Amino acid sequence: MKERIITAIIAAAIFLPIVTLGELPFLILVYAMATIGLFELIRMKKIALFSFVSILSFILLWLLLLPGEYAGFLDAIAYDKTHLVLWGVILYLISTVVSKNKFTFDDAGFLLLSVLYVGMGFFYLYETRESAGLMYIIFALFTIWATDSGAYFVGRSLGKRKLWPEISPNKTVEGFFGGIASAVIVGLLFHLLSNIELTFVRLMFVSIVISIFGQLGDLVQSAYKRHYGVKDSGKLLPGHGGILDRLDSLIFILPILHFLHLIG
Repeated sequence: MKERIITAIIAAAIFLPIVTLGELPFLILVYAMATIGLFELIRMKKIALFSFVSILSFILLWLLLLPGEYAGFLDAIAYDKTHLVLWGVILYLISTVVSKNKFTFDDAGFLLLSVLYVGMGFFYLYETRESAGLMYIIFALFTIWATDSGAYFVGRSLGKRKLWPEISPNKTVEGFFGGIASAVIVGLLFHLLSNIELTFVRLMFVSIVISIFGQLGDLVQSAYKRHYGVKDSGKLLPGHGGILDRLDSLIFILPILHFLHLIG
């Protein structure tokens, strides 16, 4: 527990000032975290880090992370990010042939999905900070933390029915709803105490969406780890695991909030 607390304090001391600054310093941090996140997944699948397909994956990730103000060169060559993904698909498929199926179709699908998962999540982390504002990042973080805490304590005290035992055996249905209730309380507090620009009804709805999909995002990462037989996605954060272990909910919910036009 002491190790977890010390790590959390150090991580917060680095993350919070940079997210407050925003713009280029935050973009650099986003690139660093996303790169580490993809590295964690590639290592999980035991694909060689310095292989052509791994390097291709990192290049695709870095291009997908580009915000609009830095992606002008794509317009100049009449490309968009969809074209880049399609080129990635083609090159992955060619690699299966060139490698004589040592690099398999399963590997290709894994890398493509991993690039999209990490790239989409961290792109919208930066996009939310720059287009919606710092308050929305703070709101999302507090809602996720409250959801995790509520799910843990309610599940521990009242939990009887397993939520998804095949993926995460400790999570319960009661904890799931306890997490949602905690998120609603956070939404109420932000309505009363902050200047967040959402109506009360919309804020309650967003709180519930963050809580539900945040818990699903956590289960997605648990499914990754269970499928590939690892306890943590990485060891960067002592007592916490890797980047994806800590940010799985956040990078899962931010794209959804944008897709549903709830923020931004």
